[in-house]
Amino acid sequence: MGRPGFRRVLLAVADSYRNKRAELERAANSLSEAVAQAEVFTGARAEFDVGVVEAQIKSITQLFDIKNGGFGRAPKFPHASAVDLILERYQQTVGRSAAAREEDKHLLAMAETTLEKMARGGVYDQLAGGFHRYSVDERWLVPHFEKMSYDNSELFRNYLHAWQATQNPFLRETAESIIGWVNEVLSDQGNGGFFASQDADYSLDDDGDYFTWTLEELRSALLPEEARVMELYYDVESHGEMHHNPAKNVLWIARDAAGIVEQLGFDEFTVRLTIARAKGKMLAARKPRPTPFVDKTMYVSWNAMFVSAYCDAARVLTGSLGANCRTFALKTLDRMLREAWSESRGFGHRIGGPSLEGSLDDQVFSVLALLDAYESTLDPRYFETALRTMDLAVERYGDAVGGGFFDRPSDAAPMGGLDVRRKPFQDSPTPGANSVAAIALIRMHAFTGDDRYRAFAQKTLEAFAGIAPQYGLFAATYGLAATLFAHHPLQVVITGPANDPTAQALESAAHRVFRFGKSVLRVTPETPQLQLAGALKETLPHLPMEKPLALVCSGNTCLPPTSDPAQLTALLENGIAGAATL
Repeated sequence: MGRPGFRRVLLAVADSYRNKRAELERAANSLSEAVAQAEVFTGARAEFDVGVVEAQIKSITQLFDIKNGGFGRAPKFPHASAVDLILERYQQTVGRSAAAREEDKHLLAMAETTLEKMARGGVYDQLAGGFHRYSVDERWLVPHFEKMSYDNSELFRNYLHAWQATQNPFLRETAESIIGWVNEVLSDQGNGGFFASQDADYSLDDDGDYFTWTLEELRSALLPEEARVMELYYDVESHGEMHHNPAKNVLWIARDAAGIVEQLGFDEFTVRLTIARAKGKMLAARKPRPTPFVDKTMYVSWNAMFVSAYCDAARVLTGSLGANCRTFALKTLDRMLREAWSESRGFGHRIGGPSLEGSLDDQVFSVLALLDAYESTLDPRYFETALRTMDLAVERYGDAVGGGFFDRPSDAAPMGGLDVRRKPFQDSPTPGANSVAAIALIRMHAFTGDDRYRAFAQKTLEAFAGIAPQYGLFAATYGLAATLFAHHPLQVVITGPANDPTAQALESAAHRVFRFGKSVLRVTPETPQLQLAGALKETLPHLPMEKPLALVCSGNTCLPPTSDPAQLTALLENGIAGAATL
C-alpha cells in the first residue's frame, strides 16, 4: 500500500544506527525531551480560577446530545465525572433565586437523560446488569461488549447520585442491578476484592454472541405470549444489529410497558409481570452459553474505586442491600491493607501475585476509599492509614517545585527506553489522577485542619490551571476538584443515642442529599474520642452527645445545630453560603 515493509524499516534503522549514530542520538534526545515536557505539562501553570468550572459546564453543555443523551458523537463513551459535575453544579443552584434555578434545570435534565438513555440501551446488559465499555453508535444501542471494573464503579455512583437528586426509581433500579452483576461475576465474595473485567468475546469468531439474541433463540426460551411481549420490549426481529451475524439482536428497551399495552391490548400489570418473568427465563437460557473470560486480576486503584462506590451505596440504599455493600467494601479494603500496603511505600499495584510497585492512581484512589471507610465506621485505623498514604503520595510522587504529582515515585526503578515520569491529568478512561489527588488533599484538610494539605491541593490545581479549560469534558474531574476547593467539603456530624429515632431521621436526611465530597459522621455518647479525626476532636466535645442533633460545617464555619430533618436537608441543599437566606 505504498508503505515500506517491516524488514525494510529494520534495515534502515540498523543502517542509521551504524552510519549516522550522532545524528540519530540528537534526534532521539530532542524527541525524548519534547515528550517529557509535554507529559509534565510544562507551561500549564497559572493562578487557580474557579471560573474553570463554568467554562467546563459550557463545553459539556455544547457537546450534549439532546436526542440520545451523552456527549459527542459515535463512538460514544461514558463520562462519569462530567455527570457528577453537572449534578453538583445543579445542586449548588438550590439556594439561588427561582429564576436562576429554572435556568439551570437543563443541567439536571442532561444528567438524567444521559443515564436513562444509557440504561435503556444495548450498552447496558439488560438481563444481568452492568455496563459494556462504549457504544459504536450515537444511540447507545450496539456496544463493544467488554465490561470494565472502572466503568461500572463510576457509573454505579452516577446512578446513586442521580437517584438522590431526582428520586427517579429507574435510576435506583439500575444501580441495584449493577450490584447484582458485580456480586455474581466481578468480585470475590468469599475473600473480598473486585476483578478487573469481563471480556467482550469468548473466541476470535465471536462478536458479543453471549449477550445477543436471534429471534429463534428468544422464542425457544419463552412461551409464545411472553415472546411476543419481549420482541416488542427489546425490538428483537429476524434481522438484528450485528454485522458478523445479521440474525443477532442487541437487547435494548425499545418500548415501555404502556407502549406494549397499546399494541397488544393486554393490561399494564400483566405486561410488567410478563417482562419480569421473561427476563429471568432469558437470563437462565443465556447462562449455559460459552461465557466470555473474566480477568480476575485485582488492581488496587480499581478496587479502591469500587470500595468508595459500595460505601456510597451503603449510605444511599436502605435495608440489607446497603448493609451488604458496606460489609463487602470493608472486607475488600481490609484485604488491600493486608496484601498490598506497606508503611514505607504505601499501596502496591495489585492484590495477589508477585509484588508490583504502585502508581499514583493506587495511592490517591485508596486514600479516598480509606476516608470513605472511616466515615462509615469511625475506625481510626482507616483514617491513620489514609493519612500515612497521603503523606507518602506527596513525598514520593509529588512535585514540590512545579506542583502536581507524577505517575511513578521518585525512587522508581528505571523502565528502560523512553523513561518519562508523567503527570496524569486527563480523564481517560479513569478520572485523572492529579485531579483525584487534589480531591483527596482537600478532603484530608477538612478532616485534619492541617493547612499543608490545602496548600498542596492548591499547588496541584495551579499546575494545570492554564490548560484545564481547553480540556473541557475530558477534565471534568478537575472541575470537581476545583468546586470542592472553592466551596470546601460539607461535613455533617450527627449525635444522639444509637437507636434514637430523631437521630436516625437526621442521618437519613443527611444521606438523602447529593453533594460532592460530603461526609456524614454518626457519633453516639459511647463513641471514644480517640476514634475522631483531628479537627473533629476540637468540635465535638462542645456538643451535647446525648441529644439528637446535626451539625453542618464547611471550612472554618459551622452552622447552629439542628434537630429537624427537614431543616438539615435545606441546609445541605443550600450549603453554608446560602444558609443565611433560610
